[in-house]
Amino acid sequence: MKYIQLILLFVTCYLTISCNTQPNKKITNSKDYNQYLEMTSNTDLPKITSDYNFWKNKLSKTPNQYPYYAKLAAANSKKFQSTGNINDLKEAEKNLIIANEKTNYNNAGYLRSLARNFISQHRFKEALDLLTKAEYNGENLQRTHLMLVDVYVELGNYEKVSEYLSKVKNFKDFDYLIRLSKYNDHLGNLDKAIAYLEMSLKIAKSSKKNSLIQWNYTNLADYYGHAGRIKDSYNSYLKALAINPNNSYAKKGIAWIVFSYERNPKEALRILNTVTKENASPDYHLLKSEIADYMGDKVEKKHQIDSYWSRVKNTKYGVMYHKYDVLLLSEAQNDKAIVLAKQEVEERPTAQSYDLLAWAYFNNGQKEKALAIVDQHVIEKTFEPEALLHAALIFKANGKIPMAVTLKKELLGAVYELGPNVEAEINNI
Repeated sequence: MKYIQLILLFVTCYLTISCNTQPNKKITNSKDYNQYLEMTSNTDLPKITSDYNFWKNKLSKTPNQYPYYAKLAAANSKKFQSTGNINDLKEAEKNLIIANEKTNYNNAGYLRSLARNFISQHRFKEALDLLTKAEYNGENLQRTHLMLVDVYVELGNYEKVSEYLSKVKNFKDFDYLIRLSKYNDHLGNLDKAIAYLEMSLKIAKSSKKNSLIQWNYTNLADYYGHAGRIKDSYNSYLKALAINPNNSYAKKGIAWIVFSYERNPKEALRILNTVTKENASPDYHLLKSEIADYMGDKVEKKHQIDSYWSRVKNTKYGVMYHKYDVLLLSEAQNDKAIVLAKQEVEERPTAQSYDLLAWAYFNNGQKEKALAIVDQHVIEKTFEPEALLHAALIFKANGKIPMAVTLKKELLGAVYELGPNVEAEINNI
C-alpha cells in the first residue's frame, strides 16, 4: 500500500512539474515590438550631445560661470540613462562636485543633484549626508524631503520614510504618489502600489512630459508583472517604447515576459541581443546567462558570466553591482561573497542585504549562521520572492520543514518573477 502511495506521489509531483514547465498562453507578438528592435541609432543621443556641447562651449568662453557645470552634469546623466555607459555617470559626478565646491556646498539644488548621482551609484550614505545639508539649507524643502524618502527607502529606515512621506503628502502630486507606491510595495500592499502608480500616470499624462510618462509606464509594467497581470505588463512596456523607442528597460521587460512567461528563450535572446548593442549595463549579461542556463547551454552561460565580470571589474562601478557579485560568488561557493555581503549590510542594512549575507554563509557551508540571519533580519521584513526562496532553502537545510513548506506555498505563485530556472527547485522544497 505504501509503495502504491509513493508511486502516486511521484506521478503527482512529476505532473505538477511538467505542467508548470509548459509555456503559458502566448500574449506577445513580435510585430508589436520589432520596429523598436530594428533601430539603427539612438534617437536621444544627438539631442543630448548637442545640449552637452552647447554648455561646454559656454563654459569655455566664461569659465567663471559655475552653473554651467550643473548643466553639463544634467547632459551626462541623460546620456548615462540612455546608454548605460558608466563614464557618463562619473563625469556627471565630477561636474557636480565642481558646482558644489564653487558654492561651498551651500546650494540646495546642487546638493540634491549630487545626491541623485550618488543614489544612482548606490552610495546611499553619502547621498544622505548631502540631503541633510540641503534640508538644513532650507531651499525648496519639498524637493529635499522627497529625495530623503528615496534614500531612507534604500537604507531600510522605514520610520523615516513614513515621517518624510507625511511631510510631502499630496495625492495630486506625481512625485508624492510614486514614492507612496514604492513604500506600499515594500509593505506588501501591491494593489495599493499599483493604484497609486495609476493615479500618478494620469498626472504625468496631463503634464505632457514624455520622460515622466514613459518612466511611469515601465514601473507600472513591473508591478503588473508582480501581480500576475502579464498582458497589462506587456502593453505598458509597449506604450513606453512608443514614446521612446530606445527604452532599453522596456525591451528587457518584454524579453522577460517572452522568457519567463511564454518560455521562448530564443526569442528572448533575440530581443536582448539588440538591447546590448545600445546599452552597456553589465546586468544584461546575467539575464543572458540565465536564459542560456535554461537552454542547457553551459558554454554560453559561462561566456555571459565572464562578460559580466569583465565589465564590472571597472572600478568606476564601485558598489553598484555588489548584489549580483555576491549571488555569483555564492553560487561558486567563494567566501569572498561573505566579505562583499557584509559590506552591503554595513552600507545598506535592509532585509535584502541581510538576505545576501545569509545566502553567502549558506552556500559556504555555514547553514546555522544563515538561519540566524534569516530569522532575525529577513522573515516578515521583506516580501521579495528571491529573499523568500533563499529563506525557504535555508529553513529546509536546517530541518525547519514546516516553515520551508509555508514559504513554498507563496513561492509557487512567484515563479514568473523568479524565472523558470528555479521552478523545479521550488517544487522540491
